[in-house]
Amino acid sequence: MLKGSIQSGKKYPTIAVGPATKKQIEALGGRVIYHPSSFYGKSLSRDIVRYFRDKKLLYLRPRKVSFDTKAYLENAGVELREQVIYQTTCITYPEKKAPSKGAIIIFASPSTLHCFFQNFEWDESYTAVLIGEATKAYMKQGMRYLIADKPLIRSCIEKAKSILEEPLDSGKK
Repeated sequence: MLKGSIQSGKKYPTIAVGPATKKQIEALGGRVIYHPSSFYGKSLSRDIVRYFRDKKLLYLRPRKVSFDTKAYLENAGVELREQVIYQTTCITYPEKKAPSKGAIIIFASPSTLHCFFQNFEWDESYTAVLIGEATKAYMKQGMRYLIADKPLIRSCIEKAKSILEEPLDSGKK
């Protein structure tokens, strides 16, 4: 079923939220006609209003989103259909699997924060590396964190490595 959907979707031009999505679409044989320089749903939505207002769009999205793209675009007069194509589900871990004291933990989305807190309490010795501002909005008070230079997993890993090389002071950075 999915393979047939991908095959039929190849004939439609695509707008991708970021370079990793663009790369995956192209790897599947799709054609990306636009991706923004800033990798956030809100930035992409502004660009859609600017460049694609007169087009009919299909928005393939997760069940939970950090920015209401549909409402934003509809308020701007953009015709949009949406289809939920995946949802994040949390894995349950036993307490003994909690991260070690002093751990650096990467959160790549608000959903990953949600799943973490379904399993564990935040220890003040932890440091969070966040993929971006949308994820920051879902943090709990008092968490020590850094935000990746770019909203990419690769950039989160680089930021985490930099913490190992140059430990943080107490407090947020």
